[in-house]
Formats: sequence, C-alpha cells, structure tokens
Amino acid sequence: MLPMPNVSPAGPPMAASPLTVAVLEIDAYASNLGWDQPARLFALVDTAQLRVQEPSLAAQLGLEDPGSSVAALTPIEQDELPPGTALDDFLGTIAWPDAVVGCAMTVERLMLPPSAEASVPDGLSDKQLTQWVARHPDRQEVRMTVAVLRDGARESAVRLREKDSPTEVLTGAGLVPGLAEALAATFES
Repeated sequence: MLPMPNVSPAGPPMAASPLTVAVLEIDAYASNLGWDQPARLFALVDTAQLRVQEPSLAAQLGLEDPGSSVAALTPIEQDELPPGTALDDFLGTIAWPDAVVGCAMTVERLMLPPSAEASVPDGLSDKQLTQWVARHPDRQEVRMTVAVLRDGARESAVRLREKDSPTEVLTGAGLVPGLAEALAATFES
C-alpha cells in the first residue's frame, strides 16, 4: 500500500462530497505521475475509522491529527495490476475487507467523439477495434478516475491529455458507467 498526497493547493470545490474530494485527489496524484501510466487501483477507507483502527498507518499517512482538515475518505493505492491481465478479469478477483468503504481506479484510454462513433466498421474484434480507434484522427487520450462506495454512490473525473490542467477536469457520477459497474461488482459477495 502506498500513501496518497493531499489534494493540490487549489483543492476541490468547497461543497464537494467526500467521494468527489477523493476522486479529485486521486486524479491529482495520477496527474503528478504523468501520462502513459498503467491502471491504478485504490481502496477508499473512512479517515476517522482509520485513525482509530490503524493509528500507526494513519500516522504514516499524516492523518493522525483529528483537528486537521483531512478528507473524510482516504485513498490507499493497492499493488500494481498484474501485467497482461485484462482489467475485467483482474477486477473479478478482488474481494475487499469490511474496513474498505469504497474503491477507485484510474485508467488511460483512447476515446472517440460521438460524431465518430457512427463510422466504426461493423464486425471488428476487440483488438481490431482498438487498432482502428488508435488510428482515428479524432481520437482523444483521456485519463478516467472512477470511484464507488459500498452504498452505491459513484463519482468520476475525466481529464483530456490535450487539456491537462486541474481546471479542465470534468466530474460527474455517470461519466464512465461501465468501469463504475465493474468496480461496484468488487463489493458483491
């Protein structure tokens, strides 16, 4: 497990939910690592419970002061995903302990604007489709950060590589529904 840095000085909007704060914190962390990174998985834990149940870990993460303005959820990066494993297959192997109230993942992908989706040739395999998108002149490189809580809450942040700025991050609960569903499934017994 690797500790996460705090949100950048600009920080999240004042009225942001704890889940939005966590997603933006993870997005800022991923942004500091640069582009062309592997997918990253994070456990989300309740910061107050972490202080009580794991005081040494809370101290290591700089969360030991209950009076500080620390976020309500603490993202904890998990071990690197196994190379060569499909994301869906990997997520199907995850089981979270009770102390984990949610999880998040950041992935980079190529996307097409809706106007280009109509021109996708029929009958392509997944590999062929990936290659076709990679060659398309209107493709966009994006980093998606998606988080879900056990109670069903969801949040996402999407950042375009060509507009790589904290002020250009789009957030919303339904931006990446497929990944949100896959992450939510990790909490189903």
